[in-house]
Amino acid sequence: MKTDNAALMDEIIAREWEMFQNVNNVGGRASCQDQPETFRIMRSSQFMNWPRELLRSYLDDLKHAENMGWNMITEKYGRMMEHTHPEEYARIKEYLPERSAERLSAQEEVIAQEVAWDEAFTAAHPKYAGRGRYVHSSEDSPYDTSSETYLRGEMTTWSDDTFVLYRKWIRSLAAEGKNLAAMTADNLVRQYGYASVEDAESNMRQD
Repeated sequence: MKTDNAALMDEIIAREWEMFQNVNNVGGRASCQDQPETFRIMRSSQFMNWPRELLRSYLDDLKHAENMGWNMITEKYGRMMEHTHPEEYARIKEYLPERSAERLSAQEEVIAQEVAWDEAFTAAHPKYAGRGRYVHSSEDSPYDTSSETYLRGEMTTWSDDTFVLYRKWIRSLAAEGKNLAAMTADNLVRQYGYASVEDAESNMRQD
């Protein structure tokens, strides 16, 4: 029998996958839209860390968006285009839900903490990190989206309630000396058969 958290996570991923299937990319359908298992692993690696209250709040966001006929995944990628495709973003930004200056400022506090975690993780695991996203938005291009830009785009789609819960959780992790980037990576590599991130790092070639 699945735990409450696992059931919540499964429902979130199923709803996200359905939205993901309806994202219309600038260059046409992306190959990742035909890889449900990869999608499940990537998203579950993130959600395995989340406390139950946060999972429930985000699931409520998804349900609300569905009821409104709104695709949160399309919105996420649209917001990321502010850095990766600024001309395209200028054409769509008026259609995106507004966020207050206070909310956007609070988000930057959280983003700064997660960037610091990413930097520390990358320095400790260069081979593993070298196969993933760049860390900083300054490294974005039309073909590469950094972790910072991805996080900013995703976070801005959340309701205020979900964001407040997330910021509280991030602060608690920082106070406990934990690194969310490392926690997520560990969840991911275990689903691919490694014992830990260190195990994955030691078994990867330096490109």
